[in-house]
Amino acid sequence: MKIHEYQGKELFRKYGVPTPRGILALNPDEAEAAAKELATPVVVVKAQIHAGGRGKGGGVKLAKSPAEAKTLTQQMLGMMLKTIQTGPEGQKVNKVYIEEGLDIGQELYLGVTLDRATSRITFMASTEGGVEIEEVAEKHPEKILRAVVDPAVGFADFQGRELAFGLGLTGPTVSKFVQFCAALYKMYVETDAALVEINPLVIRKSGGVVALDAKVTFDENALYRHKELLEYRDVAEEEPRETQAKEHDLAYIALDGNIGCMVNGAGLAMATMDTIKLVGGAPANFLDVGGGASKEKVTAAFKLILADPQVKAVLVNIFGGIMKCDVIAEGIIAAAKEVQLKIPLVVRLEGTNVEQGKELLRNSGLAITPADNLRQAAEKAVAAIK
Repeated sequence: MKIHEYQGKELFRKYGVPTPRGILALNPDEAEAAAKELATPVVVVKAQIHAGGRGKGGGVKLAKSPAEAKTLTQQMLGMMLKTIQTGPEGQKVNKVYIEEGLDIGQELYLGVTLDRATSRITFMASTEGGVEIEEVAEKHPEKILRAVVDPAVGFADFQGRELAFGLGLTGPTVSKFVQFCAALYKMYVETDAALVEINPLVIRKSGGVVALDAKVTFDENALYRHKELLEYRDVAEEEPRETQAKEHDLAYIALDGNIGCMVNGAGLAMATMDTIKLVGGAPANFLDVGGGASKEKVTAAFKLILADPQVKAVLVNIFGGIMKCDVIAEGIIAAAKEVQLKIPLVVRLEGTNVEQGKELLRNSGLAITPADNLRQAAEKAVAAIK
């Protein structure tokens, strides 16, 4: 679950991570009032969307007066902000954050995430603050410093000092940076975060260390332990189909292909998408209906796939273990009839009650193309579109 910058900074402050003062604004008048309250020579008007790269897209502007903050807010609210992370359609700006301007001495990058190669929380830092870290990693990987945290010890001061020295920090700023990292690690662990990025992390001319940005993502599988964090969820920022999938307890991610996929099991779903690509097709989604889905859940999954206008064919790939093939077949038939399916449907069933499932599909009266294995199913789906 992603949250907005202003929400991330609110969380930072609870854990002692320094941030600039800021006020959320939902309309131009609130923005003007916020700028007056902050009472600094310059304020920053920042569009709040779940994506990075806002500055290059025109979503971060400086205002030298409350009146200018009001004008900039009028321009931003309602705009479709396009960044490297939003895709060509962009994301609508519904709120802005008015933040005090700071005396910036240096801009850095700092990130914390779980490195699955080492199974350990890892700090990443770079002198290339303000630049997309993906670009730095691709062109200048040597500029990314890392500190791998031992879970039995936690973040150690010496790791913070090594990062600080690697970033060229000196004097009292080093100890401030170490304290900053320690507080950030505590927040990351205690909230079950998946990713925390600060870009840029600012070193003030006075030597202070401040988070000028906050990109925070939580592990959704751990949110049952953090009911208070659910208040940060902004459904308007989510892909509608992915939101609908959560309501039915389905794992769904929209992609940009044209073959809709319904599979049980994440590994099998990944293999299905890979096979589609292998035979020249493009998957329209990742969709895992889980190991014990009901007929109603399968129907909901089917409708979800067909709600995507890009989908030109549907591939159902089910291995019946806990889930029985005849139950899947009933769900497919019910959904196809309810939505009046008019695009090709390829079904591969294997496992528990497979013959009963195939029999139900054969007698359904629907134009269903059967397949005996995964590659054949993928080839038939691609051929049906062509």
